[in-house]
Amino acid sequence: MRLSRRQQLWRLGRTALARLVELLLRLEAKLAQAQRQIAALRCQVKELKARLALNSTNSSKPPSSDGLAKPAPKSLREKTGRRPGGQPGHAGRTLQPVSQPDQVRVHALDRCPCGRCGGRSLRLEPVLGHEKRQVFELPQKPLEVTEHQAEIKRCPVSGCLATAPFPEGVNAPAQYGPRFKGQMVYFNDEHFIPYARLTRICEDLYGQPLSEATVVTANQRAYEQLAPFEQRLLELLPQAPLNHCDESGLRVAKRLHWLHVVSNPALTFYGVHPKRGTAAMDYFGILPRCQNWLMHDHWKPYFTYAEARHALCNEHHLRELKFVAEEQHEAWAQDMSRLLLDCRQRRQRQGVLGPRQFRKLQTQYRAILQQARRLHPRRQGGAAQSKAANLLDRLEDFEPNVLAFTIFEEVPFTNNGAERDIRMEKTRQKVSGCFRTLQGARVFARIRSYISTCRKQRRNILGELRNAVLGQPFIPSAPPAGP
Repeated sequence: MRLSRRQQLWRLGRTALARLVELLLRLEAKLAQAQRQIAALRCQVKELKARLALNSTNSSKPPSSDGLAKPAPKSLREKTGRRPGGQPGHAGRTLQPVSQPDQVRVHALDRCPCGRCGGRSLRLEPVLGHEKRQVFELPQKPLEVTEHQAEIKRCPVSGCLATAPFPEGVNAPAQYGPRFKGQMVYFNDEHFIPYARLTRICEDLYGQPLSEATVVTANQRAYEQLAPFEQRLLELLPQAPLNHCDESGLRVAKRLHWLHVVSNPALTFYGVHPKRGTAAMDYFGILPRCQNWLMHDHWKPYFTYAEARHALCNEHHLRELKFVAEEQHEAWAQDMSRLLLDCRQRRQRQGVLGPRQFRKLQTQYRAILQQARRLHPRRQGGAAQSKAANLLDRLEDFEPNVLAFTIFEEVPFTNNGAERDIRMEKTRQKVSGCFRTLQGARVFARIRSYISTCRKQRRNILGELRNAVLGQPFIPSAPPAGP
């Protein structure tokens, strides 16, 4: 049946309209896809900008990562109004005279300096007293040489020659003593002076040659003699009321290893291991036996030790909150920072909170988190989320661990104890680049554990290193007290 002209036009129009609608739907789909891509790119740009804005003041990045574009110094500490320098009651470290000087030089008074007697002679006048002043100076001959002579005699019965025995440790025709070796260990492991520079220092200070092998041997001997000391650390640290924990990368034999620290105000343990997580922690055997407080920076493997109580470092939280407040301009982050700092000041002035005060603090804390939840709802599924959202989840999910310092006397505000202990070991890596062998790194770690522990217990480092070389190291005798 032949269609009329009008019907043909109607069919053509309907087909064109269908094609137009189809085209519009395609354009709408492409526009929606483009909008999604633009939104994703905006999020990516925002994330990249946020990553570029990270530095040592608003994240966990170390100061060495700032490079030449270091941010202007801006401390999280608030002004106290006190003048710089020692505060009232501070003991000070002024050089004090000693009661038994090594030398005494008497300066005679021959003529009177008063100016009224014409310089009359005072040689025959009695001495009424002395005004004393002491000068502390290095000896002219800093290296003392002791010659050991063993008598040789002939036996009247057998006719054989017999020689008297030398003291223990006197083995070579010429050698350095334990005090000198202890000082070389001190220079190398406490102040990170490399072997080559130590040889020059020895010649400059003492006028005697020093081989690098002598320092290596002294380090190895100290390491072996400190085995009982390290064993004692492994026994005492799990008994402490609180331990600080941290870990940091270390280059050993051209590969990444990890330096672990477990410490408190009285003891320090360092250990080197190829792994960062629980494999290393189980290997050292300290954290699996801890049932008291562990303070750390929320590295998740620490939470595998469920027998311990966990406290989180609020200095890390303050740095992350600073980033969210300054770079992402979210007011809740500033409010949370102010609340945490107020709690720290209140703890310093008045001690820990009572139950009623803590409930009031919880109300304020949760109100700030509820305000933040309007900007960052809970993540659904496995979708990625921003740093601010991750921080918010941590503050909400680990509220008791964040606020533990407000109600437990033994819990401090930060994990600075471990960070201070591990900082100088990173300095050693900057000076020398890396350790050539794992054994060399472990020698260094054990000796540093000994030095740090002796310093915390106010023992003379040089004297204790000499004792370690002699095989008589200092052994802590009692569990450490809480902070």
